[in-house]
Amino acid sequence: MSTPASFTPSTAFDGDDLPAELIGSDGPGKGLRHTTLLSKDARLAGRPKLCSDCGLCDSQLKPEMARACVFVRNRTEELEQRVFGRQRRDGDELRFGVFEQMHAARMRTPPPGAQWSGMVTTLGARLLETGAVEAVITAAAMPGTRFAPQPVLARTPQAVRDSAGNKPCLSPNLALLDQVREAGIKRLAVIATSCQVHMLRAVEAQLGLERLDIIGIPCSDNVTYPDLTYFLDQVSRSPQTIVHYEFMQDYSLHMRHEDGSKERLNFIDFPMDRLEGIFPSACLSCFDYPNSLADITIGYMGAELGWQWVLVRNQRGRALFELLQPELEMGQLTSGGDRNRGMPRYIGMLDQPPAKPPKPVRRLVAWLQRHRGPRGLEFARAIIEMKLLRNLHHVRSQFGRFERRIVPAHVYRSLAPYADIYRDTMGRPLSPASAETLDQ
Repeated sequence: MSTPASFTPSTAFDGDDLPAELIGSDGPGKGLRHTTLLSKDARLAGRPKLCSDCGLCDSQLKPEMARACVFVRNRTEELEQRVFGRQRRDGDELRFGVFEQMHAARMRTPPPGAQWSGMVTTLGARLLETGAVEAVITAAAMPGTRFAPQPVLARTPQAVRDSAGNKPCLSPNLALLDQVREAGIKRLAVIATSCQVHMLRAVEAQLGLERLDIIGIPCSDNVTYPDLTYFLDQVSRSPQTIVHYEFMQDYSLHMRHEDGSKERLNFIDFPMDRLEGIFPSACLSCFDYPNSLADITIGYMGAELGWQWVLVRNQRGRALFELLQPELEMGQLTSGGDRNRGMPRYIGMLDQPPAKPPKPVRRLVAWLQRHRGPRGLEFARAIIEMKLLRNLHHVRSQFGRFERRIVPAHVYRSLAPYADIYRDTMGRPLSPASAETLDQ
């Protein structure tokens, strides 16, 4: 993988001065209350702290960054109108994004190396096998590692299959857009995270493609590879043998090892005192966990344990789902529990993070979460709303004057049921419009 060009603020912002508080400093920041560059990745020194290293700035489309970057200005509503012909309706679309269908599904026969059932990898391979596309942009593992991402322009189904498995690290996949143009590729599929998809949608007209299929994967709190290895060192008995891991619907981290054994750590047992500062400010300032601008989103969060959650968002997404459907086992989406019961405490924890409770209390909390907490779609609603609240708090704490640029309007609509709790706890209105009213 070639080393991307260094970031030049004057070029990217067309001569405008880059705000001083967005410029990185030497070394990592520490803690959710502090801004952080992309931690230990010295390659990105000098870039804005609100940078997810999507790769756009490493391509010839770098001059488009000021218009396209979700961390310069979030254009979700504008892009939704263009891509879907409408914006989000009240209800679940406020949290999940525009969708036509939702499914619980899984591959009948998972391909070798798949993290769960292999739907994303199989779909990318099928698009190449049927000739629907000429190439797929995805991320493989860098040789010698399991989780360090290496952007690849896959031209064969096997190249896509070889990329199977989650790489939960920041990856500059959009840097490959130059190779797409140089190769004369006109029909392209992209497997991408939500920030990459926002950038891709914003520059879509400049790509000269005849067909673009976007397969979205939900994501939150990606890290740099050095910080990922540090994280695994803190949470696993044998970090060097982990093959796959994921934060799952049963409120625990599942880790699968080389010998087939499984390890599980309850969320409540995470050593948060040792995990301060590993999350980039870009991830803590993102409001699109469900990857809402993709044609189809495939994850797990809204489905029962063992199933994958699929959101078909438009006509192209329907065609992608239908391509895969003959190989799928279909399940049922369920919903249980009440996310509203725990939200006041969560908002209070944002304002005053609690100390780690004793082990007996943690065991009780883990049991209550698993047996009484939100499940199925209610789990997805809860997780997304908590991420929205946490990230809104981070933006207001660290990038306050940029809130209007980077927080989309649907965030406030989604969180409106908690407006009174938020005001009483934080001492300020949830919505900026409410703040203006109070000032008057």
